[in-house]
Amino acid sequence: MTRISAVIITMNEELLIEKCLQSLDGVADEIIVVDSYSTDSTEAICRKYNVRFYQHSFTGFMDQKNYSVSLASNKYILSLDADEILSDELRESLLKEKIDLKFDGYLFNRYNNYCGQWIKHSGWYPDRQLRLFNSGKGSWGAMNVHETFRMVPGSRIKKMKGDLLHFPCNSHKDLSEKIENYSDIAANELFKLNKKVWPMTPFVHLIWRFIRTYIIQQGYRDGRNGYMICSKGAYSSYLKYTKLRRLYKSGRSI
Repeated sequence: MTRISAVIITMNEELLIEKCLQSLDGVADEIIVVDSYSTDSTEAICRKYNVRFYQHSFTGFMDQKNYSVSLASNKYILSLDADEILSDELRESLLKEKIDLKFDGYLFNRYNNYCGQWIKHSGWYPDRQLRLFNSGKGSWGAMNVHETFRMVPGSRIKKMKGDLLHFPCNSHKDLSEKIENYSDIAANELFKLNKKVWPMTPFVHLIWRFIRTYIIQQGYRDGRNGYMICSKGAYSSYLKYTKLRRLYKSGRSI
C-alpha cells in the first residue's frame, strides 16, 4: 500500500474545508494544511481532524503549493484546494490505485459548480488537473494564477475515473472579486516576464476569449450562467492586459 500525503492551502475557507477534509478519509495517510493566516474559523475546523496545520505568509499560489509539498512525509502528494472535494467515484478509484501506485502522475477531471449549477461546457469541463504526483518528478511552476505541477520529461501519467468537485463561486459577486484579484496577479506575472502588449491586445483577447468559450466550447448550452461565465471570463482577459499596460506606463509591478 502506497502512502499518500494530502496537501491543502487555505485562506478563510470555513465554508468548504470540512467537506474537503472528509472526502480524504482513507485516501490520505497524512493531511497538511498551509494557511495564509485566516481570520475565520478555518483553523478551528482543521484542528478537529488529524491534520498538520501550518501558517505561512502568502507570496503566490505557486510558492505556497511548493512550500506545502516540502512539508510532506511521503513521496506521493495529493494536492487539493480547499474548495475541492473528491467525488465518491474518484475516491473509490484512488483507494484502488493506492494499493500500488505505478505511475508518476495522475490526472483528474475537475467538475466546476457555479452558483449551484454544474457547468458542463464554457471551457469549464473536463478541466483536467494533475493533482496526484510523485513529488520527486517535478514541481509547481508556470504563472501564479494558472500554476501547474510540471513533470520531468518521460514521466508516466494516468487519467483517473471520477470527478474532482470544485466550488469556486457561490455568487456572481464572488466571480467578479476573483477576476479583480487574479487579474492583478496575472498582470504582475506577465510584467515580470516582459510580456509585450499593444493598445489593441486587451480587446483582441476579450473578443477571442468570448468566441472560444461561448461559441466554440458551447457555453450557450449552460444557459444564463454559461453566458455569465463566458462574458466575465472574456472581461478578465481584457482586464489582465489593460492592467499590464498600466504597469508598463508606471514602470513598476503591483
